[in-house]
Amino acid sequence: MNVMEAIEKRRSIRVYQDAPVSREQLMTFLEAIHLAPSWKDMQCWQVIVLSDREQIMKLGELLNHNPRREGVFETVPYFIAVVADPTQSGDEEGKQYYMTDIGIALENGCLAATEMGLGTCWIGLFEEQPIKEFLGIPEPYRLVALTPLGVPAQDPKPRPRKALEDFVYDGVWGKKLL
Repeated sequence: MNVMEAIEKRRSIRVYQDAPVSREQLMTFLEAIHLAPSWKDMQCWQVIVLSDREQIMKLGELLNHNPRREGVFETVPYFIAVVADPTQSGDEEGKQYYMTDIGIALENGCLAATEMGLGTCWIGLFEEQPIKEFLGIPEPYRLVALTPLGVPAQDPKPRPRKALEDFVYDGVWGKKLL
């Protein structure tokens, strides 16, 4: 699978098989995060890997207001928490680059997972403080995203995408390139 195939195939997986993910697959996922570019190459991220079923189920309880949580916590072998130190990334012109850094890093992991036939689902809807306390995350770190990592038990169809000509401009805003 090449990069474009992984990009086209990647889906948010919300139901997982009760099947193992090998240590090698986990390490490939983590290495993809490790290789991500970041603001001034500061690599502001830290990653917490949850594999204990009780801990994953407790995380599920802390995510109880997330509308799509059924079928994830009971079977997925890993849950990944991606954390950032905002002081180790840029804050220029009101743009906090740690969010971009984490977005790039986690998407690298998600694409690597797709290539290996594994599923992920970016989770950003959560109450941060209770999960930070549960995982022992100190200040000034921010919990930016969570994702399950496991063998998909579903094959979602692609979501509709805007046409390129609806958002690509030639040199200036509004002048269509295509």
